[in-house]
Amino acid sequence: MRLTASLLALLLPVGMAAQQQKPLGENLQSWFDRAKSYLPNAATAPMASTAAKAAATNVIPLTKDNWQSVLTPSTTDPFEGPETWMVFFTGGNKTCYGRCAGVEKAWNESAALLAADPSSPKLAYANCDKQAVLCSAWTAAAATIWYIQLPIAQPDQSTPATTIRIIALNTTTTTASDIVKIHTEKTYEKRPVYDSALHPFDGWVAQYGLLLPLGYVLYGFAYIPSWTFMIVISMGSRYIMSKRTGGRQAGSAQGSAPLGGAPPTNERAR
Repeated sequence: MRLTASLLALLLPVGMAAQQQKPLGENLQSWFDRAKSYLPNAATAPMASTAAKAAATNVIPLTKDNWQSVLTPSTTDPFEGPETWMVFFTGGNKTCYGRCAGVEKAWNESAALLAADPSSPKLAYANCDKQAVLCSAWTAAAATIWYIQLPIAQPDQSTPATTIRIIALNTTTTTASDIVKIHTEKTYEKRPVYDSALHPFDGWVAQYGLLLPLGYVLYGFAYIPSWTFMIVISMGSRYIMSKRTGGRQAGSAQGSAPLGGAPPTNERAR
C-alpha cells in the first residue's frame, strides 16, 4: 500500500505538467491508465469497483415511469441553452446476448471521469433486460448512447425541437476514453440527428401520448413465438380460400338450376 501511494504521488504531478495543453477528459483518462499500469493486478478490481460506485452516484437509472420527469430541463432560463444528457442503454443475456459487460465497465469509468468536468452532460442509463417496455417504446438497442439536447422554453413560450444523436458502441473495443470524447471532442456530431415518428419527445406518437402503449405492444410482439404468427396467417388464408371456394360453388349451382318461364321444347311436345 505504501508503494502504491508513493507511485501515485509521483505520477500525478508529472502527468499534470506534461499534459497541460490536452483536453480535460483526455488528461483524466491518461492519468487513470497510467495509475493502473503501475498498480499490481490485484488492485484493478477495487478500482473497477470504485468506478462502479461513482457511476451509481452520478448516473440516474431510467424506467418507463420516471423517464419523462428525469429528462426535463432543470432550468427555465432560455439563455443557458439546451440541457445535455447522455443516456446509456445496456442489457443482459436477452437484449445484449451477454456481450455488454465490457462496455458497461467503460461506461462506469467514463462516468467517474466526466464527474470531474464541470461542463459534462448529465448522465442516465437503462437496462433493456429490466426496462423492456421503455426500450421498446424508444426503439433503443443495447450498447448505445443517446446524446440528447433538451431545449429550454423561450420567452414567447415556444420550445425548440429536442436534438437526439444515437452513438452505437462496439462491445469489444469501446473504452472509457471513447465515451468521454463523445462530449469533450464532440464526436457525437458525426452522427445524424434522429428524426422519426417514434422520436420520444417530438415524434407524433409521443405527441398523441401513444409512446408507452406502443412500447407495450412492441414488447408483447417481441415475446410472442414466431410460429404463432405462422399459425395465424395459415388459418386466415385458409378461411379466405374457403370463403372464395364456397362462393364459386354456390354460383355454379345457381347457373345449372332451371330458370322460370316456358318449359323446354321437348316437354311442350308431350
